[in-house]
Amino acid sequence: MENRILVIEDEKNLARFIELELKYEGYEVMTEHDGRDGLNRALSEPFNLILLDLMLPSLSGMEICRRIRQSRDLPIIMITAKDGVMDRVSGLDSGADDYIVKPFAIEELLARMRALMRRTGKETQDTLTHKDLILNTKSYKVEKDGREIPLTKKEFDLLRMLLDNKDIVLTRDRIIEKVWGYDADAETNVVDVYIRHLRNKIDPEQPSAYIETVRGTGYVIRS
Repeated sequence: MENRILVIEDEKNLARFIELELKYEGYEVMTEHDGRDGLNRALSEPFNLILLDLMLPSLSGMEICRRIRQSRDLPIIMITAKDGVMDRVSGLDSGADDYIVKPFAIEELLARMRALMRRTGKETQDTLTHKDLILNTKSYKVEKDGREIPLTKKEFDLLRMLLDNKDIVLTRDRIIEKVWGYDADAETNVVDVYIRHLRNKIDPEQPSAYIETVRGTGYVIRS
């Protein structure tokens, strides 16, 4: 089966734009504009990933997500115009794997889709790699040029998140949500501290060679 994507989005112009861009990238795309129709299609046909709008007629994106999760384990990216923390938490708690806020760059959406499909498509794989860096998800070990790099649990989780999301710029808030948890009483500068520790452990001579700072936004590992 080719990569089949279901887009459930009631803004027809946006849905058409996403459809055309994804088809240009080689995806097979199906589109529904109504929540109930989208749910029925999601449950009756095979898809590799679903792009799901939060606000839909007849059935909300959150309710669709919950119902899909009752019977299928499909990667779901929630598309939302709401950028509040509680809105993001609610979307993820309902079963979404990721979210993207409108308006968004199509390049970011494509990168998030690739990252999510890489994660869900390689669940049996033990390693994530970048250059000469190898992270083993089973043994919780990181090696560079065959040399083991001792990392704390938080450093390991942070590096894994960056490797899992190659080419996606991760904001400090997003990193805190994923690595420290929603209820963590952590300031955003704690991310900078841990990034500095990671850089110095990976390559003290060229601290920024692996993890790039996107000024005013966050961090990314580029392919």
